[in-house]
Amino acid sequence: MSLAAIRETPGLASYMEELEKRLQVAVERGGGLVASVGVEALAAGGKRLRPLLVFLARRDGPPPIAPGVAVELVHLATLVHDDLIDGAEVRRGQAAAWTRVGAEAAKATGDYLFARAFAELAETGDGSAVSVLAESCLCLARGEALQRRQTHRPETTVDEYLERCALKTGKLFEAACLLGSGDAELGRFGLALGIAFQIADDILDCSGDTQETGKIPGTDLREGTPTLPLLLAAQEDEVVRRALAGGPLDGALVRVAATGALERSREIALEYARTARSHLNGELHREELEALTYAVVDRAG
Repeated sequence: MSLAAIRETPGLASYMEELEKRLQVAVERGGGLVASVGVEALAAGGKRLRPLLVFLARRDGPPPIAPGVAVELVHLATLVHDDLIDGAEVRRGQAAAWTRVGAEAAKATGDYLFARAFAELAETGDGSAVSVLAESCLCLARGEALQRRQTHRPETTVDEYLERCALKTGKLFEAACLLGSGDAELGRFGLALGIAFQIADDILDCSGDTQETGKIPGTDLREGTPTLPLLLAAQEDEVVRRALAGGPLDGALVRVAATGALERSREIALEYARTARSHLNGELHREELEALTYAVVDRAG
């Protein structure tokens, strides 16, 4: 079952349609420059994978809209902030927010989107849901700090990289599943799925698929971000190692593929996908959740 087929799940189209309306209303609600920039970021599109997880994770009853809106707003906020921190000029084929409105306005927009996410959940009166999202946001901050420390460090270990993946990506996937189901086992599914997804994204950054990642190919190497394929390649190729440490970039990206690091990284992503499937047991949308574990890695196949 492909991602396109998953999106044919009964009830999902109407859920996503309502989600888009609620996202628009939520972002516009505060008004002013930050709302305007937020709307532009929202209009750039995206996979909406985290709201999809909220929908698929539910066990019974109507799918919850507010948690889907909240997790997508948090994700959107992280993209605005990440582009600013990394100095990335392009996101999803468009100029990054900070290049258009300046660093201070972009930072404020990201802060605003975080606030709107929590406002959406707070209106439900569900304190436990707010706590789940707060924990994932704390992990996001820790993951970003960890990435700063690892930048231009080819000696970063694979375990340190995987810890960063869990904090920056896996915990929000986990939160989406918890907000949809309230089930800790599905939360573990989301965490493993998020790590698999991030590894696949990092492979795509090396193999040149802008459409999937929303970034210019080779961004991680240029910025010195030690991703799994870059770390594995740096262990075998001195040119890649020097480039990751901040040295000359000429020819380094091509040499990453030549080391076999992309294939080895994909195998590790597949391992995390298998781990995610091991946490599934009788869910309403088990077939779709299982298919998602294949779809996120197949992007990097």
